[in-house]
Amino acid sequence: AVQRLLPATMSSPVPGDPLWPRVAKLFLLLLQLSAPRASPQPHRCPAACICTSDLLSCSRQMLQRVPQALPSTTTTLDLSHNALTQLHDRWLAALPHLETLHISHNQIRDLSPRAFHNASFLRHLDMSSNHLHAVERHYFEALVSLEELLLYNNRIARVDENAFAKLSGLRKVYLSWNNLSTFPFHAVQGLGIYNLRTLDLSSNNLSSIPVEVLAALPENIGNGLYLHNNPIRCSCPLYLMLQRWNQRGFSSVKDFSEEHTCRVSDNVPRSLIKFLKHSRMFENCSASAEDAHLSHLEVMVGQPTLLTCNTTNTSLPHAAATYMWITPQHEPIRHPGNSNRSLEVYGNGSLRIAVAKPWLSGVYVGLAMNSPYNFSRMCEFNVTVLYPKAAGETFSTGLTTLLGCIVSLVLVIIYLYLTPCRCLGCCRKPAPLSPPQECSAQSSILSTTPPATDGPNRKASANKHVVFLEPIRETQNGKIRLALGEDFPDPKHPKVLQLKSDSESISSVFSDTPIVS
Repeated sequence: AVQRLLPATMSSPVPGDPLWPRVAKLFLLLLQLSAPRASPQPHRCPAACICTSDLLSCSRQMLQRVPQALPSTTTTLDLSHNALTQLHDRWLAALPHLETLHISHNQIRDLSPRAFHNASFLRHLDMSSNHLHAVERHYFEALVSLEELLLYNNRIARVDENAFAKLSGLRKVYLSWNNLSTFPFHAVQGLGIYNLRTLDLSSNNLSSIPVEVLAALPENIGNGLYLHNNPIRCSCPLYLMLQRWNQRGFSSVKDFSEEHTCRVSDNVPRSLIKFLKHSRMFENCSASAEDAHLSHLEVMVGQPTLLTCNTTNTSLPHAAATYMWITPQHEPIRHPGNSNRSLEVYGNGSLRIAVAKPWLSGVYVGLAMNSPYNFSRMCEFNVTVLYPKAAGETFSTGLTTLLGCIVSLVLVIIYLYLTPCRCLGCCRKPAPLSPPQECSAQSSILSTTPPATDGPNRKASANKHVVFLEPIRETQNGKIRLALGEDFPDPKHPKVLQLKSDSESISSVFSDTPIVS
């Protein structure tokens, strides 16, 4: 390269030549151009956002457009509570690892056809509390990994029947608090018959629903189909369907039984009643045919059980049909069975319960399918797992309880009235009197009981004698010495002795000293 810059007469530069400085400068310039460039610095965090290792939060900043140069390592992006009105095409192309996007509480009215292109790993999208008026087919078709979609509290009045057709992994869709008057229920099967768990259509303006289509849906979809707070027209099929779901413990009905209303008259918009709570007006509604074909089966705990359906009842071609069962926990089970093989699905459509357990009780629904969009209900079994009765069990629970009460009452009576004496000889002997204490004299003074030796013919004495305590001056062997009044007869008089002995007996009774046998 240096030689090409030199004159044609010179093959190489000479240090003494005047062109040498020029050649040296050109050589240094070529070295700088050929040196490797430094790698570009990673994107910095936008000024209005907060960045962590893989989380980028730009909420509540009144942003009118998405910040530029977002970090490529972001997996969670929060743009909620701003003033965004639109999203340009491929704006997520710089975030190849994005899984969660929060863009709620903005002013987005619609989406461009390629707004979510290059976001194939996005699983959670929250666009609630925006100004969307419809859900078009192209809005979310590029989000092939989407599992949860939140669109509640918008202004949505229409949902395209193919809006979710390509979202086979979708598990939860929230469309409550919108302006929906109709919904393509026949396209619910396209939401992913194996994965869909929640479809919230509550608090809209739905006036009618195709009961036949909803009643034929698999149990896992019915358990999460929320229809409360809608002015649906009252009908027996609607009541019987929701009543059946309520009896089976579906969360969509059981948790909101008082919020399920129906409109009695089309001419009176406010004629709404809580028909699951006030069901007397539907007493004449006959039971559905599906409930009549429900088979009941009782099995003992620990035993294997085989549930077999009549595959000829289905309208699908037998050769092309595949089979699936819906468990009481609203989980779909396909051939060959679940992960631990406690439930197995055979090729002929039968379901085998390897070991019956109490938590496996409930309604099992067998389905025949030839595609995720076309299925037919084959049969239903209400399985009850029972415990075997213990051997030698002859008494019922009520009789056993009554017998226990009688035995307890007899023991209480024996304890209260027939307490045995410790020694037969001791029981008949009177207990010796304890030595009189200091309070014995006072007890004899206060006692008004006549002596025990007084006969019935004894006359009342006219002379009243008083026994009083002498001031404590002299004691003998720790006992109080009594003093007698002047008019008291001779202490050795038998009457006085009798009175004295009676007083000591009474004092011994009221004494605090225990009697030792």
